[in-house]
Amino acid sequence: MTERRIELTRTTRETDIRLALALDGGGRSEISTGIGFLDHMLTVLTFHARFDLTLACTGDLAVDDHHGAEDCAILLGQALDRALGDRAGIARFGVAYAPLDESLARAVVDLSGRGCAVVELGLVRERLGALACENVTHVLNSLATAGRMTLHVDVLRGANDHHRAEAAFKALALALRQATRRDAGPVPSTKGVL
Repeated sequence: MTERRIELTRTTRETDIRLALALDGGGRSEISTGIGFLDHMLTVLTFHARFDLTLACTGDLAVDDHHGAEDCAILLGQALDRALGDRAGIARFGVAYAPLDESLARAVVDLSGRGCAVVELGLVRERLGALACENVTHVLNSLATAGRMTLHVDVLRGANDHHRAEAAFKALALALRQATRRDAGPVPSTKGVL
């Protein structure tokens, strides 16, 4: 059984990121993006997906949170894609619901090899901590594109934006845990390739 681990870096004029990802982990994480709410969401994702993630990002936070959030999501998506290899022997699909108090989120994942995201969180606040609410959605979109997955995330109900966002990341984590699960067999596609 091959280890599904990867280490990647991404250096641009805006960010410098180091990442190590193990898909068959225990939910351990060391995350430092400089954006507290993003750290919280990535910790939630890692824990409930049962991945191990080390991620350190320095970026142009003096400008705003966009580049750091986007580049962390891109690198995490690329790491997930590469750790999956040709995607043979995985379940491929995952569906999960996750509540957080009054909020309820649904995530549906297809590790199809095609990046597509439909994200409806219904956030109304401008920011959650230092993370702009528009960037919560952008992180999910960037993760799906770079991870070459189809991703649908909806928050079905909820009044508190922190709860809505966290429920969405928990649902995504649970769906990814299902989709990345080892499942004996060929590439899970009638085409024979993903």
